[in-house]
Amino acid sequence: MGKITVETCEIEGLKIITPTVFGDARGYFMETYNYNDLKAAGIPEVFVQDNQSASKKGVLRGLHFQKHFPQDKLVRVIRGEVYDVAVDLREGSKTFGQWYGVLLSEENKKQFFIPKNFAHGFLVLSDYAEFCYKCTDFYHPDDEGGIAYNTPDIGVEWPIPEGMELTLSEKDTKWGTLEQYMKEKEHEKKCENQ
Repeated sequence: MGKITVETCEIEGLKIITPTVFGDARGYFMETYNYNDLKAAGIPEVFVQDNQSASKKGVLRGLHFQKHFPQDKLVRVIRGEVYDVAVDLREGSKTFGQWYGVLLSEENKKQFFIPKNFAHGFLVLSDYAEFCYKCTDFYHPDDEGGIAYNTPDIGVEWPIPEGMELTLSEKDTKWGTLEQYMKEKEHEKKCENQ
């Protein structure tokens, strides 16, 4: 029991996981996490923190990452539907700055594995959504970084329906472009080396 299907994505490291669901007239059962199954699928990470958020339609969270304490994430939706996005920020990666998006919902029960050094965000498409994610490092509030969800140098194609009004946090309205982030990172490296 508990076998999973794992799809690789165009960006190396990103994986979509679909659990086996056992259903009958009573409802269904599935394993949402099994270390051995994930390890066999090439995801041997150990998760140390679980988070859950609830959001209404039109909420866009992201694009977020931890600068010095990067986290691998395993994300899923337990209620509603979101469009989930990961952006490759791995220095030297052949897909640096590229993004990948996947629809996660309570119906499809898919999970999205996002390795360290990716920015992450999601848009709520249903009236309400509950989003869960496992992380391999603890959250460090002073270490959070971000990039604007609509920065043209990444060009995420968010599926924003006509007439949808986006709701962003104050901090998410202030993030800059990928280029600005890279300049800040380079400046920080120079300061550390002096």
